[in-house]
Amino acid sequence: MARVKGAMMTRKRRNKVLKLAKGYWGAKSKHFKMAKEQVMKSGQYAYTGRRLKKRDFRQLWITRISAGCKLNGMNYSTFMNGLKKANVQIDRKMLAELAVNDKAAFAQLVELAKAQK
Repeated sequence: MARVKGAMMTRKRRNKVLKLAKGYWGAKSKHFKMAKEQVMKSGQYAYTGRRLKKRDFRQLWITRISAGCKLNGMNYSTFMNGLKKANVQIDRKMLAELAVNDKAAFAQLVELAKAQK
């Protein structure tokens, strides 16, 4: 049986990693060993970042809703509890959008939540 050498696949694998490391500082973009380590670490940062992004946006939405509630004489927790009792199912992202861009509609939701006390 003929002998198969692995040079082509090895080069492909290495080039794939080096391509992902393009733009990294110094030897991290040139040397395979360092590039491989940095690409793995970058992948971990990216994974963590995708989760933190969700947390950060939720925090931002809650802050915006809270500010809108304060303008209408109510606090966030009472507002959310009132909406829940009124069986209004609008997520925080949409509520934050209303609080910033459509103050009249948000004020109506606040009145609805006040009525549910």
